[in-house]
Amino acid sequence: MSYLEYSVKTTPTGLRKVLYLNWPLAILLTAVAGIGFLMLYSVAGGSFTPWAEPQMKRYALGFVTMLIVAMIPIWFWRNMSMLIYAVSLILLVLVEFFGTVGMGAQRWIDLGFMRLQPSELMKVTLVIVLAAYYDWLPLNRVSRPLWVLAPMALILLPVTLVLRQPDLGTSILLIATGGVMMFLAGVHWAYFATVIAFSVGLITAVFQSRGTDWQMLANYQFRRIDTFLDPSSDPLGAGYHITQSKIALGSGGWTGRGFMQGTQSRLNFLPEKHTDFIFTTLAEELGFIGGVSLLGLYTLVLVFCIASALKNRDRFSSLLTLGVASTFFLFFAVNMSMVMGLAPVVGVPLPLVSYGGSAMLVLMIGFGLVQSAHIHKPR
Repeated sequence: MSYLEYSVKTTPTGLRKVLYLNWPLAILLTAVAGIGFLMLYSVAGGSFTPWAEPQMKRYALGFVTMLIVAMIPIWFWRNMSMLIYAVSLILLVLVEFFGTVGMGAQRWIDLGFMRLQPSELMKVTLVIVLAAYYDWLPLNRVSRPLWVLAPMALILLPVTLVLRQPDLGTSILLIATGGVMMFLAGVHWAYFATVIAFSVGLITAVFQSRGTDWQMLANYQFRRIDTFLDPSSDPLGAGYHITQSKIALGSGGWTGRGFMQGTQSRLNFLPEKHTDFIFTTLAEELGFIGGVSLLGLYTLVLVFCIASALKNRDRFSSLLTLGVASTFFLFFAVNMSMVMGLAPVVGVPLPLVSYGGSAMLVLMIGFGLVQSAHIHKPR
């Protein structure tokens, strides 16, 4: 009997699916989203509008979507992986021609009732298709050059389209997610060492080229690098965002200034306080303890995902669960590094906390897949 036939015959039905749901994970996600609601209420000056109320509705929709995705057998998602990937690519191409422009970038498709960002959808789609690919591929072929080229093409194709929007932050996350999936699948370490060595050499060449006839970056791009390394060199210009963010982080201290008492956010010194820089609002108002508490909730989400993946005997389900967990980790790791000045500001939201529809809905779809793998694993 094939695994597919076994999965179909042993698929739980009805109420049993609800009982098999990973409820601790669902409760943790709701707790994280609840912190986001509080912060959005605070940055609006004690009002549910314009951010907290829409965010609550989006989370409710996302939670229902997660449950719907979870109820569908995991083998269905594996069989549909290439179709889902193709649709996501088509949506990225449509952005090129019909995309809505916002904040200097063309990243959204206006559907009337919402604005869809296909690059966000691709983050989870890439995990699904790579998990399906490595589930299909025999283990003895995983590190052979020919079979390494295929997943690289699956990764680089959407990255190229996303870079044209332009969206450097999402492009970096797609590359990182793809690399993690290949590593988890067992691709030989020599490939990663080669890529790292090439990247280090390229970065070195970029810096060495400055001021020469073969300069590899424009002067304004070098100025951006200078600002990242030393924000105080342009505190009122390119370094303004990160300078104000550090002030807010430092002023919170251990216990914070108090809920709705953050001066940086209330006086509008803090840019993008409801989206990319919402963690600095939390740190200013709730302090180090509040920031670590949120980080603790994020860690518990990862722990439950990893535990579910390790208990699952299906290769596709395990890779899918670990891939979604890795994507979730990259989201909050990059955002927190960004607002603390440890990474360039690339516009990555804080998962389930930052205001936004596409990112939240896609994450909940991802966790719906994790729940599906958990519910339908062989018992």
